[in-house]
Amino acid sequence: MHPRELPKLRAQTVQRIAALNLDDGESPAMGPAEDDTVRRMLAHLRNAELYWISDDMTALAMHAGQSLAAARWATVDRPSPVGLAVFDGGLGMVDISAGLSAPVHALAWGPGPDHTMIVWHLMRGDRFFAGLPAPLPGRRPPFVVVREARLPVTEDPIALDDLPAHEGMRPSRPIVAALAASWNLMQQPQLAETARQEPKKVEARALRRASMPTFGVTLVALRRQFQPANRESGVDTDGRHYRRRWVVSGHWRSQPHGPDRSLRRQQWIPSHVKGPDGAPLMSTERVNVWRR
Repeated sequence: MHPRELPKLRAQTVQRIAALNLDDGESPAMGPAEDDTVRRMLAHLRNAELYWISDDMTALAMHAGQSLAAARWATVDRPSPVGLAVFDGGLGMVDISAGLSAPVHALAWGPGPDHTMIVWHLMRGDRFFAGLPAPLPGRRPPFVVVREARLPVTEDPIALDDLPAHEGMRPSRPIVAALAASWNLMQQPQLAETARQEPKKVEARALRRASMPTFGVTLVALRRQFQPANRESGVDTDGRHYRRRWVVSGHWRSQPHGPDRSLRRQQWIPSHVKGPDGAPLMSTERVNVWRR
């Protein structure tokens, strides 16, 4: 799949699911459903800002998510109020029923009455479907829903281990942590670079005829060069001189921002090497240096 295809595949998904005229709760392929869940999912897909997360940024989001203890799920914390992000390389597996797990390729988000709805998707062509009957009449949509979760919108961050269960199933912590991490990372310009890819003219015309948005896809990739804000020297603040270098692991920091720096957001501080240039490195582990 190419990022430029994402608007077309989103439109096909909306059209094929909408054409089924599903009543909520009729189809297990749509995941847990109550009240107007299916209609809300379709509304989110129809209006979502589209993102393509590169494989290196996906890997960083998964890694950074492991050490993310808590997150907020309000509109202000998201890169857009409604979105659909495809993670190149996938986000791993999620349990969808007893003894059955499915891969996750994309996550969609949008507002609910008092929560943020997160929907797990896998792509139609995945080998997971080999030998399985089609759950819906006709061809599968390009994006197939496998799970849905409802995350509370709160003023303070919620511990990821304490997220409430929905329909008897708790959100998969590694995946929701990776999503929260990616929201934070893609809004840090020193770590992420973005580009816009518009659909081809013929596809844009087809989207307009289908009353679908024609805006393009935001490509999010990891910057190949990172320079710490404060370059480390061989002298500490108390005058001590260092003769070796060492690796500082990446970590999250609560960063003040907003009016009078009264607000807080999680900011990822990447791994970097401290100590004087040219000094021996204390660690024997491999150090990856990001360069353009």
